[in-house]
Amino acid sequence: MKLHYYPETDSLYIEFRSGPGTETREISDGLNVDLDADGGVVGFDIDQASRRLDLSTLETEALPLRSIRAG
Repeated sequence: MKLHYYPETDSLYIEFRSGPGTETREISDGLNVDLDADGGVVGFDIDQASRRLDLSTLETEALPLRSIRAG
C-alpha cells in the first residue's frame, strides 16, 4: 500500500495495489474509488485532503509489515 499526496491539487491517493484502474466511481463528494477490470479496489482518491484529514501524523496498528519507507 502506498500513500501519494499531491499538494498542487490537495489530493491524497491511497494505492492498495499497483496496476491500472479501469473504472472510477464516486463514493461521495470528493471521494472516488478506482476499480480494476475484475471489480477489485485499486485505490481511493480524496479531494481537498488537507481540509478533510489530519495529514500531519500517520499511525499504524498491528500491520504485518515487511518494510517501511518514507520519502
